[in-house]
Amino acid sequence: MNLLIFGSTGGTGRQVVQQALEQGHTVTAFARDRSKLDIQHPNLKVVQGDVMDSTSVEKAVQDQDAVVCVLGAGQNMTSKIRSQGTQQIIQAMEKEGIQRFICQSTLGAGDSWENLNFFWKYIMFGFLLRKPFADHQLQEDYVKQSHLDWTIVRPGAFVDGEQTGNYRHGFPGNDKTSKLKISRADVADFILKQLIDDSYLHQTPSISY
Repeated sequence: MNLLIFGSTGGTGRQVVQQALEQGHTVTAFARDRSKLDIQHPNLKVVQGDVMDSTSVEKAVQDQDAVVCVLGAGQNMTSKIRSQGTQQIIQAMEKEGIQRFICQSTLGAGDSWENLNFFWKYIMFGFLLRKPFADHQLQEDYVKQSHLDWTIVRPGAFVDGEQTGNYRHGFPGNDKTSKLKISRADVADFILKQLIDDSYLHQTPSISY
């Protein structure tokens, strides 16, 4: 299918792009700096633009079958790019009549808070990553309020590693047995599986080892 990816130059975004191409999708990678994506493929189109620019976002979503959002803010702890960028994407999709939207958030958001241990609750999200976590919460609110066919994916902490396809997903919010980590490659694997599976339509599955 025709797949548009926002956040394509980040660690997870690159995995989504690469795996989507390997699966035969026609991929449009939306990037603020196209030079950061060095993947070459006949079915890959790289569009340079700012996710905060509604005109460029609307143009990018035209004729797409599905949109994936894996926006990140890098080292910027105060950025609102996840929530505000996602809001721009949603508005463009609703305007253009594009329905399928898969958005990456984080394990701990919403009703998955109790999955976390003390360290993640009170040191990371309670202190060090408090603002990025709040941005993810707001991002989820925008998605849930939309009229799209959405799925919010909540991964544990990113680690480097291969695509294994062997991970837990959709576990309950009071589960305490997760390792709270997962490779970017496996996150991308799960995201792309949602393109052909509606089991998690309008749901917020968590994924972790």
